[in-house]
Amino acid sequence: MHNFLHNQVLGVPPTLSARSEALPDLRLGAVPHAAVLPLAAALLVTVPVFLQAPWVRSAPMAATLFTVPLMAFALLLERHGQGPWRQLGVLLVGFSGSWLGGCLFWGWFRLHPVMHLPIEAFALPLAVAGLGGRWRLAGAFYLGSLLGTASTDGVMAAAGLMDLWPRVLNAPLTQAPLLLQGAALQVLQPWPLALIALAAGLLLVLCRRLWSLGGPWRVAAAAVGTTLAVDGLFLGAALLAPHLSGLI
Repeated sequence: MHNFLHNQVLGVPPTLSARSEALPDLRLGAVPHAAVLPLAAALLVTVPVFLQAPWVRSAPMAATLFTVPLMAFALLLERHGQGPWRQLGVLLVGFSGSWLGGCLFWGWFRLHPVMHLPIEAFALPLAVAGLGGRWRLAGAFYLGSLLGTASTDGVMAAAGLMDLWPRVLNAPLTQAPLLLQGAALQVLQPWPLALIALAAGLLLVLCRRLWSLGGPWRVAAAAVGTTLAVDGLFLGAALLAPHLSGLI
């Protein structure tokens, strides 16, 4: 994941020295200091796929209430952590917002795709306000994750796939994989495929630009870039093994 973000998304080798302010020392093996927070952001973007989705599906209230200890741990790290551990705490604050938005939507509004982005964006004013102070890493991560979500939903809507969303989720378990696979096959048609390629290209350009700005914007670049990778993984799973998809 670390090499993918640098070589394929950001266009720079993973050993390139950061041009922004150097991070404090964090003795975490061979991970370069400047890559700690972007790598952490990339890993956090994958959490909803492998942990949150199945948890919300089986116990939405428990997954939602988990936001409380998650936020408490993040604030504890931010207040009492040293060096990069404190910055990781700030990053977790932003992740807590994304986690809560995801739980609310997938737990109670999953059959209404038009509600997806508004619910996920509930903390948008706080994230924008946080960019100017001590919470800028949290704001950058939240905004990067939200941009990835908005891009995915926008492409689905433009490609005419949004109507299939509630049909797949509302279908019996025996039929849902076939419906999901059919939706994935529609993506391979010329117009949706061209639209996806254009959107992915624009997001890659944006990732490079954000990375060049340094500081918290590298966290946003990692979040957007990892969202692209996760979307590609999801499309591949929908085509080859739809029953393994976290959407069903």
